[in-house]
Amino acid sequence: MLEMTKKVLENVSFDKTLFKKELKKATKWLKKEELMLLQAWCFTKFGERYQDLINEVFNQLN
Repeated sequence: MLEMTKKVLENVSFDKTLFKKELKKATKWLKKEELMLLQAWCFTKFGERYQDLINEVFNQLN
């Protein structure tokens, strides 16, 4: 499921609203270990563009 989530996020990364929607959706059904990997991947891949958004979504989990 993690790999599928990565593909979806790559496909919607052109649109901030879609990216946030899909990222939030993924946080609801991925396991905790997968969430940590996804967070690291998101910062590596999209951190320059969506750092605030990624922080917002993952901070809501705590």
